Amino acid sequence: MRYYTDIHSYQGNKRTAVTLGKFDSLHRGHQKLISTVKEAAAAEHLESVVFSFDMKRESLLTNEERRAHLTDQVDCMIQCPFTREIREMEAETFIKEVLSEQLHASYIVVGRDFHFGHGKRGDVHMLAEYAEVYHYHLEILDKEQYADREISSTYVREALASGDVSLAGELLGYPYHMTGIVEHGRRLGRTLGFPTMNVAPAERKIMPKFGVYACRVQIDGQWYCGIGNVGIKPTVAEEPRLLVEVFVFDYEGNAYDKEITVEFCAFERPETRFKSVEELKAQVDRDIAFGRQYFQMLKMDV
Repeated sequence: MRYYTDIHSYQGNKRTAVTLGKFDSLHRGHQKLISTVKEAAAAEHLESVVFSFDMKRESLLTNEERRAHLTDQVDCMIQCPFTREIREMEAETFIKEVLSEQLHASYIVVGRDFHFGHGKRGDVHMLAEYAEVYHYHLEILDKEQYADREISSTYVREALASGDVSLAGELLGYPYHMTGIVEHGRRLGRTLGFPTMNVAPAERKIMPKFGVYACRVQIDGQWYCGIGNVGIKPTVAEEPRLLVEVFVFDYEGNAYDKEITVEFCAFERPETRFKSVEELKAQVDRDIAFGRQYFQMLKMDV
């Protein structure tokens, strides 16, 4: 997949099948758009393109995670910064200069609520009006549904804010996760008998509700089961700072400075300030038992 971080860098000459949006989570609705683009591109011998507006705000996916998700899915991804030029571009100009002249769009796939252009004047009706002028086919898809509600990034955010990572995973079509580098810490967990890995979330990466979760952790390409705490470690932290701290079952290697991925599987309890380190240790023992029981129920190695 070719990857661009600026629309002006794209210099393709082939006709394209393109879908557009924020794609800030790549949930099941987004995946439907992308699958439709892939099918159209294959049928019409077009180049498949995902055009994503980068809003530079808190997101369910980092740019790197979005790119990794799409690497084997489409021919090209354009991560377009939501600059003043794009923000103030008239909708008709966007259709002419970006979709037609820059992207050579022959097939456009969008959701029914898609808006674009200055003041969000552009919508699916305008795209339909200009389809014959610029010689593209427009396909408008309805939202995917879950539990009698439209799937959206807002729905995913709500699930995460309540700690319901299982629901978030259903909406996304994959477990919610984060990736980061294991930091050197105070090694308090090691002295208490449960060595942990501290990972700071990427800037603007949305985290689930502060608390303890059953987790799967990928280290050096291999998956392990474990538990993880999302929060600021109020009992022991001298300077509160958002971290994901994971204890990985049956892992005996040295993961410092390695990149790991943490998948959030099930919420156990909210983050708590304990009166003593001994009280903390007793609770962590219970947390570990919860995690092992959870994965044993799923018949996964723990």
